[in-house]
Amino acid sequence: MIISRFLKTLIPISTTSFSILKPIRSTFIRTMSSGLVFQLKLHPLTGNSEWVVIQEDQNDDVQQPLLATTSYLDMLNDSARNRAYRQAIEKTITKPSHVLDIGAGTGLLSMMAAQAMGSEGRVTACESYLPMVKLMKKVMRVNGMEGRIRVINKRSDELQVGVDIPSRADVLVSEILDSELLGEGLIPTLQHAHDNLLSENPLTVPYRATTYGQLVESSFLRQLHDLHNNEASVPDGIRLTPPGLEGVLSVKGQQYAMHCDPIRKEIKLLSEPFKIFEFDFSKRPESYGETELCAKATDDGRVHAVVSWWVLQLDREGIIYYSTAPRWISSPTTTSPIGWCDHWKQCVWFVPGNGISISKGEEICLHATHTDTSISYNFDTQVSTSEVSHHGMTAENFQLVLSPERAAIYGDKAWRLSMLKAVESVLQGRVRPLCLVADDSVFLPLLVAHLSEASHVISLLPGLKERGLQYLQGVAHDNHLSPNRIEVLGKRAKQLTLDDTDQKKVDLLIAEPFYFGNDGMLPWQNLRFWKDRTSLDSILSEDALIIPSKGILKACTISLPDLWKSRCCLGKIEGFDHSVVNGTLGACGNLPDTEEGPCLPFFVWQCGEYDVLSETFDVMEFDFSKQICQCEGKSQVNFTKSGVCHGFVLWIDWVMDLQNSVVISTGPDKRYWKQGVKLLATPRTVEPERSKNAQACCSAVLEAKFDPSNGDLKIVHEFL
Repeated sequence: MIISRFLKTLIPISTTSFSILKPIRSTFIRTMSSGLVFQLKLHPLTGNSEWVVIQEDQNDDVQQPLLATTSYLDMLNDSARNRAYRQAIEKTITKPSHVLDIGAGTGLLSMMAAQAMGSEGRVTACESYLPMVKLMKKVMRVNGMEGRIRVINKRSDELQVGVDIPSRADVLVSEILDSELLGEGLIPTLQHAHDNLLSENPLTVPYRATTYGQLVESSFLRQLHDLHNNEASVPDGIRLTPPGLEGVLSVKGQQYAMHCDPIRKEIKLLSEPFKIFEFDFSKRPESYGETELCAKATDDGRVHAVVSWWVLQLDREGIIYYSTAPRWISSPTTTSPIGWCDHWKQCVWFVPGNGISISKGEEICLHATHTDTSISYNFDTQVSTSEVSHHGMTAENFQLVLSPERAAIYGDKAWRLSMLKAVESVLQGRVRPLCLVADDSVFLPLLVAHLSEASHVISLLPGLKERGLQYLQGVAHDNHLSPNRIEVLGKRAKQLTLDDTDQKKVDLLIAEPFYFGNDGMLPWQNLRFWKDRTSLDSILSEDALIIPSKGILKACTISLPDLWKSRCCLGKIEGFDHSVVNGTLGACGNLPDTEEGPCLPFFVWQCGEYDVLSETFDVMEFDFSKQICQCEGKSQVNFTKSGVCHGFVLWIDWVMDLQNSVVISTGPDKRYWKQGVKLLATPRTVEPERSKNAQACCSAVLEAKFDPSNGDLKIVHEFL
């Protein structure tokens, strides 16, 4: 078996100053006794985490982009959503009532309800997240609503009639929907509300939600999950999913939020849209539901995925609608055209393996189920396989679950062959080398051990830990590796000493780099490898080779009208001033000259309409042969297209050998990696050459400075 030295000691919480919040959804805990709220903050270069206290009375005069990586700003910039809710609330609330707003956010729906009732009636706004509660109170104060709405900082299932609210509410307004519809806890929230907080036959906004699906063929979507078939054609001798263990390294069987419009030309529609589930907000929903569906094939092909979306009916009469359908679906029920937005997307559910073959006119049966928080599918034609390894263990014993993008990278032939070339190059001439894999790669330990039978491989797996160990143990035999070839340590890089390597210094330090859990972070936060390399300096041999040898920060100018609009400063939303939240939500567009918006991680290809306006240019280099240090760079680039520039896209190209011949790019044309996007406060008209348009710019200067203490990248730009 692969050797393990996992520590069982407790790791003390660091008191280091941290620079970023956990992306997308902030993790927080409220203590029941004191009512304190703790926010989890992560340090991108060390992987350390810290719980910090958020207090009700702390000074927020200096606004930090605390919630920049959440979807709040994009949601509030969704004018179609805001308009539909206002129209439905005004139509539904026609007399003084007790209105309960669950998941109130900035209080927008609460203020709409209060305005609809005039000076009478009662509105209770329930919001569990303290930073948002503080923002809500600011918004209500600015709009003169502070005395008309009662704000309660609790989860809705913590509310009690007679304690928190005087009586059951007559009306429920809520927006606790994600791209899948159920992922934010819609069902348990409605169940508790109907059981404990709402009157009999309450009015609700929204009134109903219906989910729809469509069968599709898409080689791109198949690449995002079918690692076993993807890697079958790669001639590197490594099998991450050996025969009989196809599911040992896989993506989770769930729906994934994704903009499907950008890949419309890569999708073959194999059925008409079909209705899946319907949820009536005015009634108590069931925790579990199932339905049998039969879809007739509209073309020959292979079903690789189910693309799904939902349609929201906001009023009882069925006049006001909102839809998350892709643009190829005509939606006559929607009240007005819905533009691009990032907070609600379509969902994709992958059909296992290489999909299901289907002929035009053939019926295919689909079994759909929903739980409290998710929807899943099963086809009657799916063949269940019993996966058994050579040593009698099933894949479930050591299954490793990765993101779709990571699974696609591991199955990508070009990426695998690039890694093969780089590792072969650095192993050349090395006798019994000691190789240390510093990151969470499960591919590199197998590759090094396969290419050099005399090597000893140590893998840190700082994020995957025991799961990574169990996986490597499970596939080692099928990759023809002896038991003692790979050793997995349970230590961080800074904890390693020569005692851990039997007094032998490391000859090869290598990484992809990939750190489990960093998928939502900015590209340069993978410079954690450089931080680790610095921590390991004392155990590296004098002629140690380090791969990647360097990172190159690259950039280009870009037109991103949809993303820019979604990240604009808020003013009045349906008549309610929201300008006080811009700093906290990380607004970028239309900022005052004295303020700067944050750089944020996005899959650029998923950001609606976009157009690259310049050549790619180098900003700075990070030399991993040296210890981590402050870096800065400055470049000027000329525009190659006329258009409107909304910002810069930045990424890192990883140089994987000393000859600079193997480079792994993570730029906007590489759809498996996120890039950093720096949006301008004011878009600029640009042209390739000087013209009579005095306002048009023909070049731009970008200057960047990397801070090794916190992983921050400060960006300054000028248009000429």
